Amino acid sequence: MRDSNPSRKSSEQEKAPGYGIQIGYRTLSIRVEEKDLPSKAKASTDPADAIASIDVHLIATDEVYTRYSCHPTVGLEQAAVQRRSKDGKNVISPPPTQYWKKILNYIFGGFNFLMWIAFIVTILSYKPLGEPDPAIVNLGVAVLLMLVIIISATFYAFVDWNASRIMKSYQQQLIPATDIVVGDIVVLSTGDRIPADLRIVAASSDLRFDRSLLTGESDMVPGSLEATSDNALETRNLALTSTFVTQGTCNGIVFATGDRTIMGRLVKMSGETKFKLTTIQKEIWFFTKVISSIAFSMFGISLLLFGVWLRTYIAIMNSIGCLTAFVPQGLPLCFALSLTIIARRMSKRHVLVKNLATIETLGCMSVLCSDKTGTLTAGKMAVESIAFLDRNPFAPEPGFFAGMSALHQTARLCNGAKFDSATSDRPIHERNVKGDPTDTALLRFSEALSIPALNIDTPTLLSSWRKLFEIPFNSKNKWMLSVVQDTRTTEGDITEKDSGAWILVKGAPDMLVKSCTTVMRSDGAVIPFDKASRQHMADLQSNWSNEGQRVLALCRKPLDALKPNLAPNDMEELMYSEIANLTLVGLVGIRDPPRPDVLSSVVVIRRAGVRVFMVTGDFKLTAVAIARQVGIITQHSVDTIDDVRAASSEKHLTDVPLSVMKPSEDDPIRALVLTGEDVSTLTPLDWHVIVGQYTEIVFARTTPDQKMKIVEEIKARGDNTVAVTGDGVNDAPALKAADIGVAMGSGSDVAKDAAALILLNNDFASIPVAIEMGRLVFDNLKKVTLYLMPVGSYTEFMAVVTNVVFGMQIPLSSYLQVCFSITNDVAMSISLMYEKAEADLMMRRPRNARTDRLTDWKLFFQIYLFLGLMAWPCAMSMWFVYMRQQGFGFHDVFFAYNNWTDGYHGYSMEQLTHFVSVGQCVYYVTMVFMQYGNLLAIRNRRVSLLNSNPLWGPRRNIAVPLGMIATALIAITNLYGPGLQNVFLTTPIPGMFWGPPFAFGLGILCVDEVRKLIVRSYPKSIVAKMAW
Repeated sequence: MRDSNPSRKSSEQEKAPGYGIQIGYRTLSIRVEEKDLPSKAKASTDPADAIASIDVHLIATDEVYTRYSCHPTVGLEQAAVQRRSKDGKNVISPPPTQYWKKILNYIFGGFNFLMWIAFIVTILSYKPLGEPDPAIVNLGVAVLLMLVIIISATFYAFVDWNASRIMKSYQQQLIPATDIVVGDIVVLSTGDRIPADLRIVAASSDLRFDRSLLTGESDMVPGSLEATSDNALETRNLALTSTFVTQGTCNGIVFATGDRTIMGRLVKMSGETKFKLTTIQKEIWFFTKVISSIAFSMFGISLLLFGVWLRTYIAIMNSIGCLTAFVPQGLPLCFALSLTIIARRMSKRHVLVKNLATIETLGCMSVLCSDKTGTLTAGKMAVESIAFLDRNPFAPEPGFFAGMSALHQTARLCNGAKFDSATSDRPIHERNVKGDPTDTALLRFSEALSIPALNIDTPTLLSSWRKLFEIPFNSKNKWMLSVVQDTRTTEGDITEKDSGAWILVKGAPDMLVKSCTTVMRSDGAVIPFDKASRQHMADLQSNWSNEGQRVLALCRKPLDALKPNLAPNDMEELMYSEIANLTLVGLVGIRDPPRPDVLSSVVVIRRAGVRVFMVTGDFKLTAVAIARQVGIITQHSVDTIDDVRAASSEKHLTDVPLSVMKPSEDDPIRALVLTGEDVSTLTPLDWHVIVGQYTEIVFARTTPDQKMKIVEEIKARGDNTVAVTGDGVNDAPALKAADIGVAMGSGSDVAKDAAALILLNNDFASIPVAIEMGRLVFDNLKKVTLYLMPVGSYTEFMAVVTNVVFGMQIPLSSYLQVCFSITNDVAMSISLMYEKAEADLMMRRPRNARTDRLTDWKLFFQIYLFLGLMAWPCAMSMWFVYMRQQGFGFHDVFFAYNNWTDGYHGYSMEQLTHFVSVGQCVYYVTMVFMQYGNLLAIRNRRVSLLNSNPLWGPRRNIAVPLGMIATALIAITNLYGPGLQNVFLTTPIPGMFWGPPFAFGLGILCVDEVRKLIVRSYPKSIVAKMAW
């Protein structure tokens, strides 16, 4: 979004509405005459040729400005911007999608291919196999099967479109600077995603890029002003779109946007996007294949039995029952629907999930490794304490504290944060700042500091000094360095002594104090930094850290003679050698309060059986103090590396399998704190102890590589599913290594790109909600499977078996089988997708993604030997009761085979057909209303229906009674619809057969209530161990 002013100023930042996660890029502009410019390389339709023809990295910086008609200080004129914007938005087109493949997958995917087989066979049964007198019921069943296919395919396509639409509504907020055009000058800093292909024209000496997305290499690539290779992909003076700045700052001129970037051309070369199944999708697909294989095998066997033995075309229609009866057509529909419902719930929490199917993985989370700053804490730092060697500067008489002048100079000039000049008229605490939270806190503090008695005034300070060189803060050094010179001596040569140049350094005390040989008193006097003074400052740091403050040391030293015109890398190397004989000016304590929602969220997460670890680059004592405040550390005694080493010396650890290395529920809670230095020395046995015995862990002073190692070591033991939360560049390696990466919306682009889930409003409380949603998806899918299979699959299939094997007239017609599966069952099972979490859902142990399956032996036991074993005999009994009323005993119905013809027991064929039609409808009605009890039984795993009824209370689900009403109306329509009676031979049934199905359903519910009571009362009984 551009400002309406004709010039594009450096202070203007693009900012989209939403949650503040879009990056602002600053572009400078000026009107420049367009004269004869160096010719560009000719465009090529071949992406590879176009990449090879790039030469912008080989020409001088001045020529780059000339080629793209921009000026190094003021920029690109607005008229040029408007002309170049006609080339299109700075957006890379997605890889081409072959829609015909997606459409074929919708039509033939899932169980649809079995429905196609049934459809084709049914059509053949109608004509030509049914001639000369084709049965109209066969044509009706064929039409119904085609409707099933159309509805399923349409639903799959709708859910796919709807899920992508929900995600796109958020992804648009993540696309940065779509209006950038060729010739713009872009200013980038640590953590920014590069918005277009840039030629670097200015850079800090420590500039580093993450090009892993482009090259696959995880090592950081140094930036340069000069070409290091003729190959545009290899040279270091280009910043390529979709890569990241991981360290330092740079300015670059845009030379390609959108599809014309190197990434855009590579996307064209890569072809279509490949689809990868997630864990839960693989399980659904595996279940589909197993069920389909069994159904198809039974279809073939029944076809052979009837076709070869009885040699009648009726065998084909009866065999179709094996396909339509055994397949739970509602399962894929419910799976797709569940993801859509969960997606809507997550979107209301402002949570972006890049792949909806990964939501279920959240339910498996067993360890959460969280960064501290900006994640557990608010990231809104403020200076709370400052101190010199001898006293507190907030005493009544500031005149005694001449050392404040040196502290103010270091805090303000050695600072990587900058105020946005567009907000310079606001109060200091309301101004926008570009920079990390620590620098921001020091910037606001030093800007507001004004002591006339000591001539401390920020505008005067800034006008009196100019910055010559800078090494930005990074997670390895943990300090920042600036070289400044007094402007009054600018005419002098910096190679001369007393040139007014100073080295200013700020950073972690444990990294800088060892390089200090002198210390400043509050009156400005500098004295030797002796042992007693070091101990005093160390004690002060410990006290502040124990209060949860981040402590910084501010140091300085005068700069002696310096060689002029040093290359940036040489200058950086020289500055590293100058980090010695520093003067410790003072300490600054910065308070970053915990987010208000973190403590309660951590309690919920831990109650769910998830261990929460802190992994931070902060000082050990500060990290432990914050960990105590947010509930990560609850124990008074905290172990150290020495305790780990003592425990790891026990030999029994070598015999323990890696998969069981985790604390048991009976083990005492133990807390541990380790530093990055400790992590680098840990052995495999040490990791066995850490992962297997500790519930509360703080990892402090860790580097990005160490964070990644921590995640990998935890994943390797205890079958852990590890989630990592973070917001900074230093968190990106760990976010990528984790099973689930969770980034804050206000975090860096690097972190958000590496994460699988983004909390757009930085709400840590969304994490336990996401865990609950993940568990709920898996729980509800299991309930749907358990609901569909006993009656919709098992009871239907037993009707087919009695026909195929025992020669009985089929108790359930093909039409009623299909109708029950795709109307009655789906109408009821949809209500399960709207089920709320059970009361104990967030108190269960996390699911082991490697061993706990969607369909395990416990579920099959419940289906085939418990619920199903009650359901099908009930339905079959109603069939035999009706037949008994017509004068047919058990042996008259069984093994009838071809005897069921005109004259059998004195009945005409028309009468026999009517008896079968009524019996089939009795069987169907029994199934429909028996499902009421089945549905109410499986709504809860262990809780009684009395405590979780669907009409009121915390488990209220109005979809349950609505589903019951819908399935009853479908049954009535099937039996009393005149058109259906004529085509599908359905018919009304005697009134006495409407009541028993409700009793059967109540019986199933009561038996299951007894089972749940035993499970609750005797949790270690055999019944409890077999519970699903």
